[in-house]
Amino acid sequence: MKAVILAAGQGTRLRPVTLTMPKPLVPVANKPLIAYAIDVLKNTGLTEIGIVVNDLESPIVSQLGNGESLGVHLDYIVQTEQRGLAHAVGLCRDFVGDEPFCVLLGDNIFQDKMEDLLHGFPQSGAELAIALIEVNDPKRFGIADMRDGKVVKVIEKPQDPPTNLAISGAYLFRRSIFDAIANIQPSWRNELEITDAIQYIIDQKAEVLGYQLKGWWIDAGKPDAIIQASQLILGDLPYTPAPDDPAVVTDSDVSPRVLIGENSRIIGSVVRGPVIIGSNVEVRNSYIGPYTSLGDNVSIENCEIEASIVMQNCVLRAITGRIDSSLIADNSQVTSAMHVPAAHRFILAENSYVQL
Repeated sequence: MKAVILAAGQGTRLRPVTLTMPKPLVPVANKPLIAYAIDVLKNTGLTEIGIVVNDLESPIVSQLGNGESLGVHLDYIVQTEQRGLAHAVGLCRDFVGDEPFCVLLGDNIFQDKMEDLLHGFPQSGAELAIALIEVNDPKRFGIADMRDGKVVKVIEKPQDPPTNLAISGAYLFRRSIFDAIANIQPSWRNELEITDAIQYIIDQKAEVLGYQLKGWWIDAGKPDAIIQASQLILGDLPYTPAPDDPAVVTDSDVSPRVLIGENSRIIGSVVRGPVIIGSNVEVRNSYIGPYTSLGDNVSIENCEIEASIVMQNCVLRAITGRIDSSLIADNSQVTSAMHVPAAHRFILAENSYVQL
């Protein structure tokens, strides 16, 4: 069985970060978002993976390459026009052939590794399977109506939801999905909706399984969701003792569950885990609070920060007050003027958000 990861979206809800970086490469706990989908597949032996991108010049292609460094084999399928999830799946027909296949959304993270679902589907009598999870606000999602473990109807963002079982970003298909996609019409968004294709298969009286996810699931499409995903992943870090190498930690108080990369130093600071710190990072006279990840080549001095993501090559210096629940993209600098008159100065990309 092969697998497909859909990663061609523009990431508009995550701007300005995605103006210079595809959403699937946004780091979550210092690992690209798409790597979590690859891990789920690799965990169950699915190593032949196609990634749908919008262009072969995408940084996704150049960063992941053929997948050898990740222990998988990657092929790339181009979706030049973003015409919906069903359209993207339809482009994968040559890649998957006539065999069952798995589709994951590249911006979803699952705590559940779904081994039973992925291992069991090819031998099952089901034509299709979808991963479902209970949500508090079902009107925001595609919803599945279940009877005796089988999906009998799917509705996109219903005004009167029959259940609170949301369709998450994991699907198991057979080749019948391609016939279904050929028989649906574009929605009001002028997109081919995957829920319409699923409903077409249900209407053919085929068996559609609903698999209820265990644990948490994050659709990491917005900054708050990315930060929440990072916190959940860091929260799952196993216990590690507090680092005490004097070449790394100097005059500092560093708790357990703090992972520090090569050539990084903590000087005169307090670090409270869970925290991940990349390589070539210097933290000086600062407080790094729980659920924070610092990318490579970051410099932090005289600052307090917690529950935040700081990407690569950033500088934070002499900031008054604590930085909290923030997403700071590559090569950003946040510093105090350190001179009179005191003033705020901003150079911000489209859709930036600043709270002072």
